[in-house]
Amino acid sequence: MKDFYFILIGIAAGAIIGIIVGYFIGVAHRKKVAEAAIGSAEKEANKIVSEALATAEAKKKESILEAKDEIHKQRSEAEKEIRERRSEVQRQEKRLIQKEENLDLKTDKLEKKEAVLEEKIKNADAKIEEVESLKKSQLDILERISGYTQDQAKALIISELDQKLDHEKAVKIQEYEQQTREDADNIAKEIITTAIQRCAADHASEATVSVVSLPNDEMKGRIIGRDGRNVRTLEMITGVSLIIDDTPEVITISSFEPVRREIARITIEKLIQDGRIHPARIEELYEKAKRDVEQTIKQTGERALMEAGVDRVNPELVKLLGRLRYRTSYGQNVLKHSLEVSYLAGLMASELGVDVKTAKRAGLLHDIGKALDHEMEGTHVALGVEYARRYKENETICNAIEAHHGGVEPKSTVAVLVQAADAISAARPGARREDLQNYIKRLETLEGIATGFEGVERSFAIQAGREVRIIVKPEMVSDDRMVIMAKEIAEKIENSMDYPGEIKVNLIRETRAFGVAK
Repeated sequence: MKDFYFILIGIAAGAIIGIIVGYFIGVAHRKKVAEAAIGSAEKEANKIVSEALATAEAKKKESILEAKDEIHKQRSEAEKEIRERRSEVQRQEKRLIQKEENLDLKTDKLEKKEAVLEEKIKNADAKIEEVESLKKSQLDILERISGYTQDQAKALIISELDQKLDHEKAVKIQEYEQQTREDADNIAKEIITTAIQRCAADHASEATVSVVSLPNDEMKGRIIGRDGRNVRTLEMITGVSLIIDDTPEVITISSFEPVRREIARITIEKLIQDGRIHPARIEELYEKAKRDVEQTIKQTGERALMEAGVDRVNPELVKLLGRLRYRTSYGQNVLKHSLEVSYLAGLMASELGVDVKTAKRAGLLHDIGKALDHEMEGTHVALGVEYARRYKENETICNAIEAHHGGVEPKSTVAVLVQAADAISAARPGARREDLQNYIKRLETLEGIATGFEGVERSFAIQAGREVRIIVKPEMVSDDRMVIMAKEIAEKIENSMDYPGEIKVNLIRETRAFGVAK
């Protein structure tokens, strides 16, 4: 058994020794193989390095050759550019030299010309002196021959020139005026005639008094009352004056304020109908009459708006419009006048292609201030503009109101149409009445303006002031001057007077010669 163990141990030891010997033999073999591989790799590496050095040397030589070729090429181009620049510089130098030579030639020529000019100037100065001497001698001779000095001759020539210019101006003025007048007359006549034909209106003269008819003369005593208490109460409450005279069955109410006068008239008529006349009843019926008149004013204003075709008017302006029913101007009812102006302005606006509604509105409201001028300070134009602006009427309407009497320049065609319509309505035959004193004063003013011009001998206002005939002095005013003078007189009349319609200025120049045969 021990032998078996020893055999196993021997085998194991032999196996171990065999493994160790085999390992060392393998290691020696691998080392030998590795050394052989390393040697081969070194040879290959040396070969690669040799080839790389050879390739690099070849590339180096090739790059050097290319660089040399590029340097040579650039040097050739630079030399070529330098040659071209040198040739250009040479050309420029030649050009400059040639210009200098030309300048020298021109300078020589200029110097020669200056010398010639100086000589000519000297000759010209000598000739001018000679001409001045001749001119002076000729003027002396002319003065002796004509008998005029130089200043007198100038004055004579200027005078003749002024006469010629007056003639030419007069001719031109006549031509332009004639042409303009013909064109304007034809158009204006057609428009205005159409408007007037389509707007016929009746006129009735109205005054500042109202007359109340009484059923009998006994009623006068009842209205006066005991110790005059009734009539005093009436005058105090209504603010009017009652005229109770010997005229049978009539009482006259006098007041400058038409609405107040109308309220008083209605109050008295109601008292007569009622029969009970005493201070308490007077106050009661006065309040009722006042309410009735206020209602009538409102209805009248609304009816006027409907008749004129105007809408969207402030209620306060409607009331003022209704008050115009009781207002008169030169005997013409202002509400009827305003409606007529509205119609005329609208008709003329339609003919001219202007806004008809704006024209009608401006025409209806143009005299709205006359409803206030008895109660407030200021002209009816200023009051009308103030209230129109207060109640938001547009600026075209306000300007038409302000310009309808020429106080300011019209800024729109509507304003001009309202001016024309206002003049047409006022100038209708019988539309207005004028007291004798104002009428005579207007005619005297018209004649005074005409006679204020130099050369006027006499003047006559005829045709109710629609024409002024002026007789001029023939020795002071020529035919040509007459045309200019007529224009000047017309302009002064326009600037100095207020009048409806137009005034014709007619100048007459008459030269008479007398002879006696014996």
